[in-house]
Amino acid sequence: MKKQLFFIAIASLLTSMASAADLYVRDLGAGGSYSTISAAITAANDGDRIIIRPKAGSIPFIENLTIDKSLSFVSEINFSKYILQGTITVTPAAGRVVTINNLQISGTNAITVSADTTGGRTTLNLLNSTTAGVNAGVANTTLNMSGCTSAGITMTHGRLTGNKITSININTPTIDTNPSTDDIEIIANAISVTGTAINLNQKNYNFRILNNFAGTGIVTISAVKNDSTNEIINNVISSTNTSNANNSIQVSSPAGFTGLVSILNNVFYYVGPTFGTFYPVTASGVSCYVYYNVSNYSVTMPTITNSGNNNVASFSLNTSTYTVNGLAANTGSPEDDFADIDLSRNDRGNFGGSDTWANYWPTNVGNKPQVNYLKTPRRIYTGTTEMNATGSGYSK
Repeated sequence: MKKQLFFIAIASLLTSMASAADLYVRDLGAGGSYSTISAAITAANDGDRIIIRPKAGSIPFIENLTIDKSLSFVSEINFSKYILQGTITVTPAAGRVVTINNLQISGTNAITVSADTTGGRTTLNLLNSTTAGVNAGVANTTLNMSGCTSAGITMTHGRLTGNKITSININTPTIDTNPSTDDIEIIANAISVTGTAINLNQKNYNFRILNNFAGTGIVTISAVKNDSTNEIINNVISSTNTSNANNSIQVSSPAGFTGLVSILNNVFYYVGPTFGTFYPVTASGVSCYVYYNVSNYSVTMPTITNSGNNNVASFSLNTSTYTVNGLAANTGSPEDDFADIDLSRNDRGNFGGSDTWANYWPTNVGNKPQVNYLKTPRRIYTGTTEMNATGSGYSK
C-alpha cells in the first residue's frame, strides 16, 4: 500500500511538472517563437512561463496586455529587462497568481488588477521591474513587490520590500470576504513623495512598517484591524515645511476598531516650523507604545500616554544615500528583539534591527541575486522544538 501511494505521489508530481510549459517571445517570432506577448498569453495555460527576449536597441513591445491566467513572465537575457509600451490589466480570479519579473514599462502606463476577486484571492507578484504605478486597490487581492521602481502604489494587502516608490496607499474601507493569513508588510522602501508617504486605511490585517526611508513624507493610519498588534519600527520619517503636516505619524481609527501600534527606534525629522506645533506622533482611538525614537525638533506628544526614552538630537538626512548623518549608534531599544544583525544594540533609523536596510540594499549588488524577504526569530527559548524562519529572493 505504501509503495502504491508513493508511486501515485511521484506520478502526480511528474504530471504537474509536465503540464507547465515555457513559451518564448522574440522579435518577429524568431526561431518559431511568438512575436507578441499577447499571442503567448492567448496560447498559454495556467502555470506556464512566458520567456521574453528584450528587443535590440531598447525597442519596446507595443501592445496592451490582458492577463487572464496564472502565468509567470521573465526575461530571456540575464540582467536585462524587456520593455513594454502599453498597459497591463490582470483579470482577477480565485487562486490566480501572476508573477512578473524583469519588466520595464515605458511612459506613464501602469499595471492594474481590474476588479474585486470573488470566492478566493488574486495574487500579483512584481519583481525587479519598472512601472509608472500599480493599481491593486481591490478586494481580496495581494500585491507582493520587491526591487522595483514605481510611482504611486495602491493596494489592499501584500508585501512591499526594497522598492523605490513615490507613495503607498492601502485603502480597504470594507472587510475582505476571503482574507489572507499574512500581515501587511512595508519594509525598506525609499519613498519620495512630499506629503503622505504611507497611508493605511484598512480594517483587515495587522501591519508592519519597518526600515523605510521617507525623506519628505509622513505616515498616516486612519483605521486599524480590531484588536490588532501593529509595528512602526526603525523608519526615517520627515515632515517638511511644504508637506502641510505637523506630525511625522498620525494614528486614528473609527469606533469599534481599536488596536495597539508599537512605534520604536524611528528617526523623526522636521523642517519648519510653518504649520504650528510639531508633535512627532499623534493618536486618537488607538493605543500607541512610543519609545526610543529620536527627533531633530521635539518629542512632545500630548496625545500619547505610553512613551519614554524619546529624545532630541542634532542630525541631518541624505536623501540620495538614504542615510542619517550625525546620529549616535546603539541608541535604540536595548531589548534583544530589536538587536542589529551584528547583535549590538539597535541603531535607530532604517539601518537598525534585523530588517535593516542593508538586507535589501546591499553595497555594490551589481547583477547578483537579490534578497526580497527575510524573517528570522530574534529569540530561541529553552524547550523550543522548532525554529521558524522565512526567506526568499529573486535573480535578475
